[in-house]
Amino acid sequence: MRVLVVDDDPELAELLSQALARDGHRVDVAGSLAAARDAMTRQHDVLVLDVGLPDGSGLSLCRELRQAANATPILVLTARSGVAERVEGLDAGADDYLAKPFALAELRARVRALARRRGNPPAVTYESGEVRLDISRRRARRDGLEVVLTSREWAIVEALVTRRGRMLPRGQLLDEVWGEATPAAAKSLEVLIGRIRRKLGRTIIRTLRGQGYAID
Repeated sequence: MRVLVVDDDPELAELLSQALARDGHRVDVAGSLAAARDAMTRQHDVLVLDVGLPDGSGLSLCRELRQAANATPILVLTARSGVAERVEGLDAGADDYLAKPFALAELRARVRALARRRGNPPAVTYESGEVRLDISRRRARRDGLEVVLTSREWAIVEALVTRRGRMLPRGQLLDEVWGEATPAAAKSLEVLIGRIRRKLGRTIIRTLRGQGYAID
């Protein structure tokens, strides 16, 4: 698997590169937005993206990629860990969010999780009204137009579509998509559910208050 690490701290970038390489990944490193844009002309399976870069915010690159229909999973790294910052990162199109300082083991696990969700989607399709979802190819259309979903949004949709007609408990959805049912993960889930509804229609996901979610 090929990973692009974008961070302007040479020591941290080298540390991440070595840690990911030990997991068998091929790692490219960029220290600025300009270098990252150049590197993204090549195919990568996961992008590890720092927010604070010398020539701008990493979130601007995140938005550019999503607007260009590039669905490469993005793990955002930042020194800011507040709820507002996490929401901003998710709204920019990030799939996961890791606050500094962090444990290398956690970063490696999150990269593996993002890669699994991208590389092994179930062969499932879903149609309802104007919405068409091809889970195996990760293609979404609404009213005949292509809709771009992030890797984590796809993970939520996949979990619900594969159990269509049944309620998926909130805690189970958090465990499957985030690997943990923490308050921070729960807040991120609410943000992403809202974003999926904006993209695919407000009735696509049904909320069972106090219990979980369902796609009928």
